[in-house]
Amino acid sequence: MGGVNTGASTAERAPKQDRSRATRQRLLEAAVACLAEHGWTGSTVAVVAERAGVSRGAAQHHFPTREDLFTAAVEYVAEERSTALRALFPQGAADDRRAVVSALVDLYTGPLFRAALHLWVAASNEDQLRPRVTELEARVGRETHRIAVDLLAADESHPGTRETVQGLLDMARGLGLANLLTDDKARRERVVTQWAALLDEVLDSAP
Repeated sequence: MGGVNTGASTAERAPKQDRSRATRQRLLEAAVACLAEHGWTGSTVAVVAERAGVSRGAAQHHFPTREDLFTAAVEYVAEERSTALRALFPQGAADDRRAVVSALVDLYTGPLFRAALHLWVAASNEDQLRPRVTELEARVGRETHRIAVDLLAADESHPGTRETVQGLLDMARGLGLANLLTDDKARRERVVTQWAALLDEVLDSAP
C-alpha cells in the first residue's frame, strides 16, 4: 500500500508544479504589462495580482517583495528578448548585417523595453531596488553584446570592433527612448541602413 500512496503523491505533485509555474508566468507577464502601461508608481503587487487573476497572497508566495516581482519581470523580459533575437537567426551569424541591426533595434522599440525602462527610472530613486537592477542590467547588457557579436560575426580582437558593436547597441537603446515619444519609423529605417553600412565597412576591413 505504501508504494501505491507514493505513486499517487508523485502524480499529484506534477500538476501542482505545473499550476505553480503557470501562476508565476502569469504574474511576470502581468508585471511587464503593468510597468509598460502604468509605470512604477501605478504597478503595485495588488494591481499585478488582479491583472494576473490570482490572489495577492499567491503573488507574494512567488515573489515576497515588490522588488522581487519586478526585477524578476525585467529579467524575464530580457530572456524573452534574447530568445526572440536568436530565433530570428537560428543558424548564428547572418549574411545580411542590416537584418541583424534591424532586429537589435526592434529589441528596444516595444512594450518589453518600455517596461524595463520604467524599472530603471524607479531604481534611480529607490535605494533598495537600484543595486538589483544595476546588476541585472549589466548582465543583460553582456548577453546582448555577445549575441550581437555572434550574429555579426565580429572579431573583437581587432581594434575598434568591440566599440563599434557597443556603439550599435547604444544607438539602438537611444532609438528605443525616442520611440517612447514618437514612432518615427522612417527615420529609424534610415539610421538602421547607415549603421549597417558602417558595420560592413568596419568589420570587412578588419585584417
